[in-house]
Formats: sequence, C-alpha cells, structure tokens
Amino acid sequence: MTVSVGSSTDLEIVAALEANADLIFDLPDPEDEAVGDFDFRQRYDDAWVVCDSFDLQTEIWRGRILRAIRDREKKGGDGRGEGFLNWLKDRELSKSQAYAWIELANSADTLLENGELSASTLKNFSKRAFVETAKSSPEVQQLVTDAAERGDRITRREVRQLSDEWMAMSSDLIPDEVKEQAAAGATPPRFIAPLVKEMEKLPEAHQLAIRDEIAANPDVDNIKLVTSNARSLSKYLDAGAQVQVLNDSKVDLATALEEAMRVGCLPVAADVLKQAAQLEQTMTKFYLTWKRLGSLVDRLYVDTGASTPNLRSLIACVERLSSEIVEVPLDDSGENAIRLRVMTGE
Repeated sequence: MTVSVGSSTDLEIVAALEANADLIFDLPDPEDEAVGDFDFRQRYDDAWVVCDSFDLQTEIWRGRILRAIRDREKKGGDGRGEGFLNWLKDRELSKSQAYAWIELANSADTLLENGELSASTLKNFSKRAFVETAKSSPEVQQLVTDAAERGDRITRREVRQLSDEWMAMSSDLIPDEVKEQAAAGATPPRFIAPLVKEMEKLPEAHQLAIRDEIAANPDVDNIKLVTSNARSLSKYLDAGAQVQVLNDSKVDLATALEEAMRVGCLPVAADVLKQAAQLEQTMTKFYLTWKRLGSLVDRLYVDTGASTPNLRSLIACVERLSSEIVEVPLDDSGENAIRLRVMTGE
C-alpha cells in the first residue's frame, strides 16, 4: 500500500519536516581558538546529523511526488509514460534516480503504515541507514526501528551490526556452541554473518562439515579461516560448473574439491578447473572462427578469377587455416608449428 497525499501520516511528516525546516546553524569559526576541539567537533557533528536527516525526509518526499506524477500519467496519459519522462527531463533527473527515490518512498510508507516506524523517528536515521533498513529482512527492520524508537541514532553501521547479530543468532547453519559464544560476547557477530552467507552457497554435505568444524573450535581465528575456505570452495564450485567435460562424467565435484582441500591442494585443483574452462571456451571460439573463415574463403574464391592472380595467391595461403588440418608456425623460422585436425560430429 502507499500513503495518499493529504493523509494523516503525510501531515505528521510535514510537521516533522517543518520542525527541521530552519537550516541556519550557529557554528563556531574554525579559526576561533577559544572553542575547544571537542566542542567544535560536537557542534559540527550535530549540524551534520540535522542535514542528513533533512536529506532523508526530502528524498522520501521527492519519491512520493515522482510516484504521484508517474501514477497520474498511467491513469490519464498515453500509456507510454512520455509525460513522466518529459517531467524528469525538464528537471534534469535520470530515470534511475527517479525510481530510486520512488523505491525509498515506498519503503518509508510501508514501514509507517505497518506501524513499525513513526514519522517522528525518521530524524534518527541517516539516509544510507534508512535505505539499508528498507532492504533488510522484516526481523532486522523490527530491531532497527525499535532502536530508532528508543531514540538511538541509526547509521548504516548500526543496521549492519543488528543484521549480523540476527543472522548469527537465527541461522540453523550455526551450531549452538558458536551462538553461545556470540551471546556471551566472545565471538562478535560480524565474524559469524559472513560465514553464514558463504555456507548458504554450499551443498548440504559441506555445510555439515563446516558446522562440525566450528562447533569443535569456535574461536574467532578458526571462524575466519573457515569462512575464507568456504568462500573459495563456493567460487571453485561455480568455476567447475562451467567445465562442460564434467557434465558427461560421474565426478562428484563437491566431494573432489573437499578432498583437495583436505590434502592441501585446493588452489591447484581450482586452477585446473579454471584452465579447463578457458580451454573449452577457446576451442569453441576457434571452431566458430574456423568455420567463418572457410565460408569467407569459399565466397572470395567464387568472386575472383584469372584477372586477380595476387588475390588468388592470398586465398591459397589462407586456405591452410581453413582446411581440415590447421597449421600455425610457432616461430619465424617455421621449423616449429602447431598442427590441429578439426573433427566434428557433423
């Protein structure tokens, strides 16, 4: 749902905006040595917070205005949105910027209408923090808005911290031993959240193995090491999925990489997959280029005759690259060369 212009919620935010409408600050002169460094920094920090809050509320209202213009165009325009686009053009706004503001307004209205956030608490958010909150899960949104309602200043760092805490304490992938460490403050959630994100990308067998490993050793250094290994494993699994030769085999790629990690040769196994994928891609590109060249040589031969002896000589030379056996010299002497026979299933 969206908040209609003129609703009670809108009026509340208008009041909140008016409360901060005066942006004339009485700030100390940076050359005034009578003002202490702490007091100087505090007064400028306070002014920055007001500006940041004003920016957020202004952009929410920009989004509402743009949404109304767009919706009006949909209802009474020509159906192609030309009027809306012209409106943006007149104000030197890009379409992407306009829709970013509309998305921000939609998020604000959803939080306000659901009762999770009051208009007066918007001043406690930085702009980036509010955008981060809007993208978060409902559980994290509730934690953030509760903190804002208590009067806490909400920056993007606080949103990410609360998100990490929620992920660390709610994920089934994390064993109870690690959750207990996190609850006691021994293992900061900011180290656990990245591990959860990487584990979610892995097959169940790997998830269980990692779970057992961190349960046996839940200290921070081990969690960081396991997170790095999980990130590498996920990346290598993606690389392996691009190697077509593995599609026709019975190789269990996940288990093979797990074995490579166990014996300490995971980087080498990963490089094998990378080079194999590159070779397959090169071979495919070579075949398509080879066919294209053969077709062009045939066409050029048909279009020429005895009157073009030099052009015929060029064709004769190039034909060595478009024939069944392709030969390419490796050095200027021509003594060393690569010879490839092209065999297809056609």
